[in-house]
Amino acid sequence: MMEAFLQAVISGLAVGGAYALIALGFSITFTTTKTLNFSHGEFVSAGAFIGMSAMLLLLGKPITSTTFGGAVPSVTAQLLALVAALVVMGALGWLLYVLGVRPFAKKPGMAWVMSTLGFGVVLDSIGLAIWGPKPVVVPSPVGDSVIQIFGIGVRPQEMLLLGVAVLVMIAFDLVMRKTMVGKMMRAVAANGSVASLMGINTNAVMIGAFVVSSALAGLSGFLIAPITQASLFMGLAIGLKGFSGAMIGGLSNPRGCVIGGFALGVFESTVNLWQAQWREIAVFAVVILVLAFRPTGLFGSRLVEKV
Repeated sequence: MMEAFLQAVISGLAVGGAYALIALGFSITFTTTKTLNFSHGEFVSAGAFIGMSAMLLLLGKPITSTTFGGAVPSVTAQLLALVAALVVMGALGWLLYVLGVRPFAKKPGMAWVMSTLGFGVVLDSIGLAIWGPKPVVVPSPVGDSVIQIFGIGVRPQEMLLLGVAVLVMIAFDLVMRKTMVGKMMRAVAANGSVASLMGINTNAVMIGAFVVSSALAGLSGFLIAPITQASLFMGLAIGLKGFSGAMIGGLSNPRGCVIGGFALGVFESTVNLWQAQWREIAVFAVVILVLAFRPTGLFGSRLVEKV
């Protein structure tokens, strides 16, 4: 029983790494622009397929192919595909902000919500036109052989996902605390108007927030595709749970979002070990309970309105 529990925890941490990356992306855009990308799940799927297409091109296959035919891309090809996915997703994040967020962000109402949702529908439609609805088995750069550690079976891709997620989050935390870029982002998050008066280019910081957030979504999609298969519909559930992790941790606290993503992944995996059919119910019941008692999340700061 203990081995099964440890297996569930390790798998949960790996999936939680993807949720944490997505949750961090939500936090970055929320703290800097006070808006969210409601097509974030579609960006996860897009990152997986862009990376897959880059690998197919490097193997001499058409990007519309839905199978690798047993061919395994080299590590170099995988890294180049990852770079392509990050660059393209960053560019899509910039495009989303310029076309779908900035024109509506300062106007009354929440038109930016519909514009981001519409952007996701457009991405899905383009993906269906190019690749179709069929899931694609994506080869892992570290192989698919299960590693046995003290009787616990671990997939190398899960460990890769967990390791990369942790490294990215440590790097982001260091950037936010130690660099001028991080100080600028924190200044804009605290008060954009004052930051602008101090000479900070708030528009550039906001664009950067969407670029980084979209790149993180693409990274999570690229890393989780060899585990779950690449599908244009996989991002909906993953994006929703990443957002749930951000809500649990607190959208205004990047560290809290990361903890919330990991915690949600472990909780989901352990419930799946107990009763798989109750997994989704239990996950969102926990989210509702947390928000009922802590509307700003476990680590989020309380909002104070001055009158």
